Amino acid sequence: MSPSKRPPSGSASPVLPVDDALYQEIQHFYARQMRFLDQGMVEEWAATFTEDGVFTANAHPEPSVGRAAIAGGARKAASQLAEQGLQRRHWLGMLEADKQADGTIHARTYALILSTPRDGQASVHLSTTCDDVLVREEGRLRVRRREVRRDDLR
Repeated sequence: MSPSKRPPSGSASPVLPVDDALYQEIQHFYARQMRFLDQGMVEEWAATFTEDGVFTANAHPEPSVGRAAIAGGARKAASQLAEQGLQRRHWLGMLEADKQADGTIHARTYALILSTPRDGQASVHLSTTCDDVLVREEGRLRVRRREVRRDDLR
């Protein structure tokens, strides 16, 4: 199986697609999560990951492990964007989600990251895939593991 088509490390094989209500909940989760990130609400964004969550990307040499490390990386990125006068917007689409035998949800999306300089035109900054393992904690969805793969770094 090619790297772009495999489930994230540690996930089980798909069991069955999610029902319509859960699919809508996942879409709402991603809309809120990306809004937190794009508005610089780093702590709120990081809280959408489990305490032991893992964020890995083919553009990063090492994964970020734990909510605190994930928040730290987001804070650094938000600071750099502010210094550069850039607004980023993350658009996730083409959601595919499956329930796993262990109760987790494997969610896959395409992600476009738009970048708009102050007083400038928006442009596509990156095209990626996003593979998540979602779990329910305290009645809310959270990301246990996220794997982002930039298309330009295959």
